Amino acid sequence: MDELAKAVGVVEACRALGVPRSSYYRARQTPEEPAAPRTRPAPPRALSAEERCAVRELLNSARFQDCAPRQVYATLLDEATYLCSWRTMYRILTAEGEVRERRNQLRHPTYTKPELLATQPKQLWSWDITKLKGPSKWTYYYLYVIVDVFSRYVVGWMISERETAELAEALIAETCTKEGISPDQLTLHADRGSAMTSKSVAQLLADLGVTKTHSRPHVSNDNPYSEAQFKTLKYRPDFPAQFGSAEDARAWARVFFQWYNHEHHHSGIGLLTPATVHTGQAVQAIAVRQQVLLAAYQAYPERFVRGTPRPPALPTAVWINPPTASEPGVEQLCLVRDQGRLSMADASQPYLP
Repeated sequence: MDELAKAVGVVEACRALGVPRSSYYRARQTPEEPAAPRTRPAPPRALSAEERCAVRELLNSARFQDCAPRQVYATLLDEATYLCSWRTMYRILTAEGEVRERRNQLRHPTYTKPELLATQPKQLWSWDITKLKGPSKWTYYYLYVIVDVFSRYVVGWMISERETAELAEALIAETCTKEGISPDQLTLHADRGSAMTSKSVAQLLADLGVTKTHSRPHVSNDNPYSEAQFKTLKYRPDFPAQFGSAEDARAWARVFFQWYNHEHHHSGIGLLTPATVHTGQAVQAIAVRQQVLLAAYQAYPERFVRGTPRPPALPTAVWINPPTASEPGVEQLCLVRDQGRLSMADASQPYLP
C-alpha cells in the first residue's frame, strides 16, 4: 500500500484498492500508550487527617449523632466554634460510608420459588379465583376452582357473588372431605390473594394436616395449572360475554366442568381425560389404545413408516417450577423431573423409531 501510494498518490491508491483514506491514515499512526493516572494533590486548605478524625468523632458523638451536618454546623457557630463547612462534614461522613437515608424504607422480603412435585393424584392441588362478568357494568361473579395438578381433575368449584376467606374455607373443607384427604397427604398451592393468605384458611389447612404454599408476588408462572384451566374455560366457544345472574353462571359452569373432567382429552396427560387419570384408569385406557393402534398397524403397516405406533404416555411426574441441576442436593429431584419430561416427549412422538 505504501509503495503504491508513493507511485500514484494516496488518493489513487485508495481508490484502486477500495480502501477509505481515513483507514489508511489511521493505520499509519503509532498507537499512543495510555497515560499514567495522575494523583491529585491535596489542596493546601484541606483538613489534616487529625482534623478530619476530630470532626467525625464530634458528628458521631452522643450529642450530635441524631443531627444533620447542617444542624451541627449551625449549633457550633452559635457556640463560637468553627471546625469546617457543613459540606465538608458531609464529605467526611461519605468517605466513611456513614451517609444514608435516615427514614425507615420498606424492604421487600426475599420470597422462595416454590418447587412442588406430584407423582400421583391427591398429592398436589392448585386453586385460584377468577371473575365472571355479570349483567351490568362493575358486576362480577367469583369462580373458585380447585385443580388436582397431576390429573388436571377439577375436584371442587363454586360460584359466589363475593370473594371471601369464609367461602374459600368452606369449599376447601368440603372438597377435602369428598376426596378423602388424610393428614400430611396433600399440598395446596395458591397465589397471594386475600382469600388465599387469610388466617382462617391457614388455620383450616393446619387442622386438616394440609401443607400450604404460595406463589411469589406478581409471578403468574408459579401457579400455572390454575391459570391454564381458566384459559381453557374462557376460550370455550360457548363461553358467554356476560352472565345474567349467578344461577346462569352456575348452570353454565356445571356443564363445562362435566365436559372438562370427563370428555376433554388433555394434552398434558397423554390426551386422556382428567377423570380417567384421577380415578386410576390411565393404564387400562392406554392399553386399549395400544391394541387399537396395533390392529391398525397390522392392517396397514405401510402407513406407519416409523414402525409400530404407540399412544401418548402419561407423565410420571408433574412439577411446579422444577429445580435446576445446578442447585445443591437436588440430584434425585432432577431425575424425577427428567423422567416426567421424557414421558411428555413420548407423548409428542406417537411412533417408535
